[in-house]
Parts: sequence; structure tokens; C-alpha cells
Amino acid sequence: MTFSGNMAVLECILGRRHLTDCDLPLTGASLPAEHAALTFIGALPVMRPIPVFLSVLLLSLALPLSPAYAQETAPTATVEGIAEGPIDLQRFMGRWYVIGRVPNFIERGHVASVNTYTLRDDNKVSIQYQFRDGFAEPAEEIEIRAKVDEDSGNRRWRTWFYRVVPTHTRILEVAPDYSWALIGYPGREMAWIFAREPDMDNATYRQLALRLRDKYDVNTDKLKRVPQHPQQVDKLGFEVPNKK
Repeated sequence: MTFSGNMAVLECILGRRHLTDCDLPLTGASLPAEHAALTFIGALPVMRPIPVFLSVLLLSLALPLSPAYAQETAPTATVEGIAEGPIDLQRFMGRWYVIGRVPNFIERGHVASVNTYTLRDDNKVSIQYQFRDGFAEPAEEIEIRAKVDEDSGNRRWRTWFYRVVPTHTRILEVAPDYSWALIGYPGREMAWIFAREPDMDNATYRQLALRLRDKYDVNTDKLKRVPQHPQQVDKLGFEVPNKK
């Protein structure tokens, strides 16, 4: 049967009529076969009305696919980072929002976490870590000092929290435009995802988290997103504030 004949049959079915009662268009080339088919159908009992959902299904099969669904979803662009070579300290300075981290005894439960880096003499850096225990709580600040190992390409840092607690960190990767950074810790039990803006899209965050896991062996099962806005509290994957 031709395409027009198929559509006519479909309209007849959707109208809950018997095929022999429909005026179906028959072409010359298909007339004998179609006439025989209709003669056979005329000998069958009257069709029972088909369910509405089946009517919709048949109609959807007959209609052309919408272009929006006919095309595959465009793949997410791969996030590229600089993992080799020296870090430009001047470009690294400034404000970094803490987008994700493995919670640790100093930062656990903090929201609106921000690090501001200022370069001093002889590869020394001062860091102001600002945070809140909850969005209704006052802002607090911790002064941190750091010494950059120049021989490491400015990637390895020795830092002191509260001026007495020493620790080591390493800049694993930075974006070519220094818009995000991956920070690691010896032993790989801690890690951070930094960004210049307080918001990061989910696709970029997932790629950076996977890179921490697959390339740097960080246990990202413990990685949590840091709430930068009140509406992010209690959302899946976000760290729970110390105070709500």
C-alpha cells in the first residue's frame, strides 16, 4: 500500500471505523493487492475500539521525528588544564572560591569559603581564609602564611595554619586562563577545587572531580561541594554547614 494509503488506514483506525467503511486511496500499481486485502478484511469481525494510548502510539509512529529529538545531544566540551611546567605566581594570586574539598578538621562545615592570596617577598605568600559556620553566622577569617618551593615550578607550598600547624599542599593543575585550580595534599587524602567565581556548572565540576580521582588518585568518595549560596544547603553532594 502507498504512503497515502497507510495514512488513510491509520485515520480510519483512529476514527474507530471498520476498514471496509473507509474510502481508502488506491493507486493503480497497488490496486489488485489492496483490493484483495480489503476483501479479506471485510470477512473479519468488526474491530473493537482500540485504547486511546494505542491510538497515540500509532499516530506518533506515523509523524516525522521532531528535529530537536532527531539530533543527538552535543557532547560536553573537555576541560583542559595545565599539569606541567611552572605556575605563574602573579596570575595565581587573588581570590579563589572553594568549590569542592575533602572535608578536614580545619574547614569542615564551613560555607562561603574563600581564599585570598597575596604575594610577599622571597616567594612568601599570605593567605586570608574567610568563611562562615552557616549563612546566618558572622564571617570569620584565618590568617595563613605560606612558603613556595621555587624549585618545584611554584607548585609545592609549605603552609602554616594558625601560625603553628604546618602542612604541605601542591598545585596539581590550573586552567589555561587561571579560572580554576586543583590543589592536592601529600598522601592524597585531601584535595580542593578552586574557582575565580562562586559558581561552577555541574559538567565542569564532574570533570574536575574525575580528574582528581583518575589522574591524582584522590578518594573522591569523600569530596563535597562547598555551599556558596544559601539555596545550596541540603542539596545532594554539598557539605553540611556547622550551623543552619
